[in-house]
Amino acid sequence: MRYKMHKERLVIGNDPLGFGVFEKTKLSPNQSFFRNDERCIWLYHANCLELMDLLIEKFPDGKFDMIFADPPYFLSNGGITCHAGRMVKVDKGDWDRSRGPEFNHEFNSEWLRRCQKLLKPNGTIWVSGTHHVIHSVGYAMQQIGYKILNDITWEKPNPPPNLACRYFTHSTETIIWSAKTDKSKHVFNYKLMKSINGGKQMKSVWRILPPKGEEKTFGKHPTQKPIELLIRCIQASTNEGDLILDPFSGSGTTGIAALHTKRRYVGIDISKDFLQVSKKRINEVIDNLSAGSPRRLKAGH
Repeated sequence: MRYKMHKERLVIGNDPLGFGVFEKTKLSPNQSFFRNDERCIWLYHANCLELMDLLIEKFPDGKFDMIFADPPYFLSNGGITCHAGRMVKVDKGDWDRSRGPEFNHEFNSEWLRRCQKLLKPNGTIWVSGTHHVIHSVGYAMQQIGYKILNDITWEKPNPPPNLACRYFTHSTETIIWSAKTDKSKHVFNYKLMKSINGGKQMKSVWRILPPKGEEKTFGKHPTQKPIELLIRCIQASTNEGDLILDPFSGSGTTGIAALHTKRRYVGIDISKDFLQVSKKRINEVIDNLSAGSPRRLKAGH
């Protein structure tokens, strides 16, 4: 196995959640990048596998009520797409390059194993992805022992056109929602979801626009999710004050959704550039909330 549990000495610091201060290693900075204790937002600059190993060592019975993960899709392999009316290469970075199906599946299995250990007994995980990765994720979940609750189809109303004209236009992503085990008594705020859906049971197909322009003011992530999508996931499966983890935090959308819904948040990312974007976005939301200027976002708005 390439991805083995990594053990390092843990030095406990003055952290309100007791996560501690972690030692830097050859593979990972393991550093606190941003924290706002009042708003309960913490960002870490780290390789998520390594940092999750350290968290598992400290919290062997689990710590998080919910995890949202948007892992690499493994689609940066010379393809093309349409962006702003122009043909561009699908090249998101080395982190998104496929190393082959066996290696990709092993990676998915390893980070999912760590997530399962970090969930509380009744916790749930949401994982988003395209067909490049989501089938591996679903299979790995079954192998590990998660209980799959739903597969959500996120429909994008205005997808980029298919330039090859040899396939149907890709207009959806799948989000798998799973409980830690088949014994978990997961949270589902059924009445809230029904009220958001006009008094009818909410279905598993969600039609939500991609991220708006103002969501990319400080920069953008190539697989950035809309705030509305994250708010719906959080409101459906957690309660106010719950603790959320995002091991691939990207531009920080999960953290922003947590702020708007009064949840606590821990984000991990290996890219310092994306963490900088997250920090700027989060600080802007904190400033606005403190000033009382914006309305609180809800899952249906």
